[in-house]
Amino acid sequence: MRSSIPRLHVITDETVQSRYTHIELARLCIDAGADGIQYREKRAKPPSEHVQSVIGMCRICDNAGAKLIVNDFVEVAIRANATAVHLGRTDESIQSARVRLPADTMIGGTANSLDEALQVAKLDVDYLGVGPVFGTTSKTSPAPPLGIAALREICQRIEKPVIAIGNIQLQNVASVQAAGAHGVAVLSAICCAKDVSQATREFCEILA
Repeated sequence: MRSSIPRLHVITDETVQSRYTHIELARLCIDAGADGIQYREKRAKPPSEHVQSVIGMCRICDNAGAKLIVNDFVEVAIRANATAVHLGRTDESIQSARVRLPADTMIGGTANSLDEALQVAKLDVDYLGVGPVFGTTSKTSPAPPLGIAALREICQRIEKPVIAIGNIQLQNVASVQAAGAHGVAVLSAICCAKDVSQATREFCEILA
């Protein structure tokens, strides 16, 4: 049986900030109460380096009863025994990943529009990452901002949990929740915060 979907997915990154490694960010955020960490690494690195990072992050998450989600890399998740992956439209297909991964692996899929959400929701995914709700500055060629109205319609039209992503800040989490999102995925508002731990705690308090 697949475990519950985290409400706060903290996306780790070593390019938008250089103070902390993926593993250090995972430890700070988990210690502050985050129930989910998403490993995202877009730089070209040897697979062994990805695996090493993911193993360290899995250990931190497992010890706290939290979930480590590997973005993009199905093979890395398999080698590191990670129990969750998140796949976008240019990654390995969800159908292929589901065949290769253990049956209890959590899989998230990406949707940037209502039409895409309806299609992805038909696949064997556990949740949908939907956005960018308020735009994004962490991608070079992002999809256009989705907006709250479109997010609300997606949440109403599909039965699977929705994780909202895209410039999620403390001041807009309430509107995202009101639109029906199960939770949020956050990068800059936590990883680039002056105090990563405090920012994490503040998000956790709102999402509780």
